[in-house]
Amino acid sequence: MATAPLTRAPASPALPDGCTFDAQDWAILARHWYPVALVREVGETPLKAMLLDQPLVIYRGDDGAIVVAPDRCPHRGVPLSMGRANGKGVECPYHGLTFGAGGRCVHVPAQPQRAIPAQFHLETYPAVERYGLVWTCLDPENAEPAPGAIMDMPHWDEAGFQQIVCPWIDIHGYAGRQIEGFLDVAHFAFIHTESFADPDNAHVPDYRPTRTEHGFEAEYWSTVANYPKGIDKAPPGFRWLRHFRCHAPFTATLEVHFPGQDRLVIFNAASPVSARETRLFVPIARNFDTDQPVQGVYDFNRQVFEEDAAMVEAQWPAHVPLDPLAEAHLAADMSSMFYRRALKDMGLRRG
Repeated sequence: MATAPLTRAPASPALPDGCTFDAQDWAILARHWYPVALVREVGETPLKAMLLDQPLVIYRGDDGAIVVAPDRCPHRGVPLSMGRANGKGVECPYHGLTFGAGGRCVHVPAQPQRAIPAQFHLETYPAVERYGLVWTCLDPENAEPAPGAIMDMPHWDEAGFQQIVCPWIDIHGYAGRQIEGFLDVAHFAFIHTESFADPDNAHVPDYRPTRTEHGFEAEYWSTVANYPKGIDKAPPGFRWLRHFRCHAPFTATLEVHFPGQDRLVIFNAASPVSARETRLFVPIARNFDTDQPVQGVYDFNRQVFEEDAAMVEAQWPAHVPLDPLAEAHLAADMSSMFYRRALKDMGLRRG
């Protein structure tokens, strides 16, 4: 884990221009940590991102630490993601101001002989590397994640487990809807029949979630296999255990117990670009097929989540209704109901 030094933190979290969230909800969501990039894609060249409608620029300073900052030059407001790396830092394309380690302005071409005032340094957000992702928080009071603020991923650091960080996936829908779909166990036979599920096996056995400090968890047993379509290596009658863990507002893990001691863990981090857009980050850990090319994992993962995305993008209303009477519920929706309760308990007005 590496944390970039704060040079000039925002005085208080402020609503971005054109914010798509309810103001109260934005203030609540801004206190939490979200991934904004893959560690491997961050270098000296500025990288553009967006979180909760806040444009961000991400780059690695000459000290090796990752910088996350608002995507605007403090001089005349041009996005720094339009700039370039010049060997000393990120160079603004308008007047050539250069920003280096910690977001500090290190060069002003128009007046190189003068001291650089503090207001020319970038406001910065914290940058934490975990599970191959860069995490940040827009609330200046959270310079470091408190214990449990970023969800734990089972088996990630255990011997024998392969760490796979899949390319991110953009979804034209709300992060809460995506998480709710990830936790849903009744849609397999209708949405995932091309990837892994059996269209003739739609029954959902009873299960019961349990509340946790940051959300809930649920163990779900069924005969729906988790192998890709056309592969069947499970013994007859094998019952699959899927262990879901949810960390509100927008992260969850799924641990799938394969035959024997084989385990697969999928980390689902739905980063809210806006109230209408989500960037999904999916680190994976497994202790089998570790000698196989990871491209197959990338392709299968994308296939499954794109099947889900088609439904998330079509749902109406776009947000998750937090009024229990707003939508009808099945017994199979216990995870969804626990998730909505967790969002409501956070004080959110709209899921």
